[in-house]
Amino acid sequence: MAPKRGISFSRSRSSSGKLSSSSSSSSSHFPVLAFVILCVMAPMIFFLGRGLYAADQDDFSAVPSNQVVTWRGWQALQNLKSFFPKEVLDVIVSSTNDTGPLSLDNFRKNNMSASWRVVELETSNATNEPKTDDRQEKPKLKDGKSSADGRTRWIDSPTQQARRQLIGKRRERRAAELVKLNDELIAKLENSAIERSKSVESAVLGKYSIWRKEVEYENADSTVRLMRDQNIMARVYLSIAKMKNKLELFQELQTRLKESKRALGDATSDADLNRSAHEKIKAMGQVLSKAREQLYDCKLVSGKLRAMLQTADEHVRSFKKQSTFLSQLAAKTIPNGIHCLSMRLTIDYYLLPPEKRKFPGSENLEDPSLYHYALFSDNVLAASVVVNSTITNAKDPSKHVFHLVTDKLNFGAMNMWFLLNPPGKATIHVENVDEFKWLNSSYCPVLRQLESATMREYYFKAGHPNTLSSGASNLKYRNPKYLSMLNHLRFYLPQVYPKLDKILFLDDDIVVQKDLTGLWAVNLQGKVNGAVETCGASFHRFDKYLNFSNPHIARNFDPNACGWAYGMNIFDLKEWKKKDITGIYHKWQNMNEDRVLWKLGTLPPGLMTFYGLTHPLNKSWHVLGLGYNPSVDRSEIDSAAVVHYNGNMKPWLEIAMTKYRSYWSKYVKYDHPYLRNCKLHE
Repeated sequence: MAPKRGISFSRSRSSSGKLSSSSSSSSSHFPVLAFVILCVMAPMIFFLGRGLYAADQDDFSAVPSNQVVTWRGWQALQNLKSFFPKEVLDVIVSSTNDTGPLSLDNFRKNNMSASWRVVELETSNATNEPKTDDRQEKPKLKDGKSSADGRTRWIDSPTQQARRQLIGKRRERRAAELVKLNDELIAKLENSAIERSKSVESAVLGKYSIWRKEVEYENADSTVRLMRDQNIMARVYLSIAKMKNKLELFQELQTRLKESKRALGDATSDADLNRSAHEKIKAMGQVLSKAREQLYDCKLVSGKLRAMLQTADEHVRSFKKQSTFLSQLAAKTIPNGIHCLSMRLTIDYYLLPPEKRKFPGSENLEDPSLYHYALFSDNVLAASVVVNSTITNAKDPSKHVFHLVTDKLNFGAMNMWFLLNPPGKATIHVENVDEFKWLNSSYCPVLRQLESATMREYYFKAGHPNTLSSGASNLKYRNPKYLSMLNHLRFYLPQVYPKLDKILFLDDDIVVQKDLTGLWAVNLQGKVNGAVETCGASFHRFDKYLNFSNPHIARNFDPNACGWAYGMNIFDLKEWKKKDITGIYHKWQNMNEDRVLWKLGTLPPGLMTFYGLTHPLNKSWHVLGLGYNPSVDRSEIDSAAVVHYNGNMKPWLEIAMTKYRSYWSKYVKYDHPYLRNCKLHE
């Protein structure tokens, strides 16, 4: 008969396997009630640990084995929960699930009393030798087999082994999830740190350099602003002290205010302040504290600050008007150096004998197979840059022909410059607009309008403003370029060059950076004008230039039509003649005699004249804005075929934007004797 196993908890080992104690029962530390309960529940503890209850199988032979196991497991679990602490149950479950029967080592590992241990009870001849862990000393045997000593060794069944493997896999999967969660958390924290770092003012950090004399900090003007704030409050209390007849305080405030202003001076940063500034701040703070105690009145102080704010606002508006006036004045004037250059060249030209005043290559002037350029200018230096930059970037300069037209004041200077500085193998010809006899007031509406009394009153008198601010807008309309026929000559190209088929029109404030011969190959698709469009989402459209409250404008044009730019335009003169472009221009110019359609300039009549007759070119041909826009993309400038300094800040003026000047100045011959004598330099 196979030996029957059981579990006994004992203080000391006995041959019978029953609970005994090394001392008398009266001195036992274990309660009798606990002993009884444990003896009763011992079989159930074993059943819970192993998942099997082999005893008394015959009593349940009539009941399905799975139901018996389920019922006994549930009953044992309920009884154990009511009698045992949670710590004991955790040890029993963990030990039996993973290591089989209970052993003394399990209790020792869980810091339980060493007097508690587990022994095996055998119905056969049991020995009193100490029990060892058979699982560690002998190899595992198959379920139901006996070892050499006759004992049955409890081994995991295939189901339990599979369950243990699943538990291991779940643990590995959970560990991987935790690692992944940790990585995601770290990445989230890193991204958050990066986002926070973007909020730091990079402009200030980017300026830092160990080679600078002083390092720029984000709050480099904090002391300056503090002094300015103190001065404002001192002025407020100064006014109130005078009002309340606090003469002593008034004099003290006045003295400190003068000292503070003297210490502040024109400083814009803390590095510009005098060493005594901090002493002045301290002294001013003391007198302001004193004034606050004696004079503070919320209503009075707020009223004084409001009045000061209004005065400051009026000053700002006045300065803006003055700035506009001065910029317009600077834009219409000629720098001394350029005026000097023109005068010197003119004198030397008329000293030349007539035979030396002619340019070579006159046979190319009417050859339609060559590349012809029209340039109308009264600025010698600007015209020289246009010609020089075009020839420098041309693939074959010998095929390029430049037609220059200027006024009689600059005719000699323009001729003399290009006689001294011929454009290589290219052909050049200079004409005087005043010698175009066909361009008279009977033919040209602009000339006729300029001769009228109302136009002279509008352009030349303009109300005779007595102040800079009031004359700013009038000065804009009285810019000489709007009165010069050189500006309106662009509408008479077929009359000026009757033998040519195509011509490229260039303004004198442009710089050529690439070969332009590709423009002659552009298919204009029956249009007359090839130009780069300038409209954006809501600007540079027709409604910006034309008066759409006028019925003639509203009836004939779309206010949202896209505008385009003068400055670099390829004109098909054959189509021009077919469509009578000059006649269309005359029609609109005659209708605008009272300036009811547009106010000034040649772009509005150009938009009207070439409406529906303009072919849009790729924007890389012509980049604008270098004369007014400080934020033109540098990459667009570098890749452009032509850059245009449209606006008041021309590159030859002192008000030019220095960041764009180099594109123009590199084509100026500053080492030329005429330029050195007139003190023209970079």
